[in-house]
Amino acid sequence: MQDLREKYIDLIANAGDEAALEELRVAAVGKKGEISLKMRELGKMSPEERQVAGPALNALKDEINAALAAKKAALADVALEERLKTEWLDVTLPGRPMRRGTIHPVSQVMDEITAIFADLGFSVAEGPQIDSDWYNFDALNIPSHHPARAEMDTFYMARAEGDDRPPHVLRTHTSPVQIRHMEKHGAPCRIIAPGRVYRADYDQTHTPMFHQVEGLAIDREISMANLKWLLEEFFAAFFEVDGIRTRFRASHFPFTEPSAEVDIQCSWVDGQLKIGEGDDWLEVLGSGMVHPKVLQAAGVDPDQWQGFAFGMGIDRIAMLKYGIPDLRAFFDSDLRWLRHYGFAALDVPTTAAGLSR
Repeated sequence: MQDLREKYIDLIANAGDEAALEELRVAAVGKKGEISLKMRELGKMSPEERQVAGPALNALKDEINAALAAKKAALADVALEERLKTEWLDVTLPGRPMRRGTIHPVSQVMDEITAIFADLGFSVAEGPQIDSDWYNFDALNIPSHHPARAEMDTFYMARAEGDDRPPHVLRTHTSPVQIRHMEKHGAPCRIIAPGRVYRADYDQTHTPMFHQVEGLAIDREISMANLKWLLEEFFAAFFEVDGIRTRFRASHFPFTEPSAEVDIQCSWVDGQLKIGEGDDWLEVLGSGMVHPKVLQAAGVDPDQWQGFAFGMGIDRIAMLKYGIPDLRAFFDSDLRWLRHYGFAALDVPTTAAGLSR
């Protein structure tokens, strides 16, 4: 065994590459290697001889394996060193031009909306995207038979059999944020609630996931006149056109009473939409005075407080402002589209310096 040890330790130390090292491993400790064959002879020995030879052979095998591993690591280090000698980099050379990333139009428009309403005294409120159907429907005075609560329109979360907790949904609007904010902070309040919402719909102007911003103002003497002034100020700032006219049309929403859909003045010339001029009208949002039952559900006394709420699609007004024809392209992750419609990272919207490029 001593002769075997000296033989293979010598050969391993002098191996010039990994191929030669592998040949030595097979010759020494492979299935038919010299040390492996010696270990097979243990069965022919007497118990006393095995007690001496067995541990010695195991120790020899471990030593050879350790020598093989150490030599392999040393050869790898040498190979790396040789490769690094031929692969060098001059750090003083000018860098290669790289394409810069851009801010997505949805993120940009969300920042623009936030900047405008911040100047008007509104703060931003957030809430969970998965919420109970009580916050999403019941607290907003939406009855159990309402079509919006059907599974063909709303994404319900799966529940284990026997689970008697209230069902949860992917929120269909950001209105649940208003309920949660009033529960926590009470009245008065002025907030906007931007964020992702989900509905089972998909075509050129609808996607299963999209973005909304909803606004809420609660005080003792707020009226529809305040709502009209606020929205006209917002449209003028957002579209950067002074004197945009608005038109309120009577409508019905379960969570507001009275309710109104709001149109803005526009014109269509040779297929091009222009906001703030002409004799045509374009619907942009829904609004109204908060229903007393909604205030009650949020723990606010409707005999003492009143207010208005409104909601609009962020993706849709981004399409209107920046001339984007198809809503589905917002979520295709097409770099060409993002480079064309995206915004510079430092193009931070402010009402003082201007919202857009």
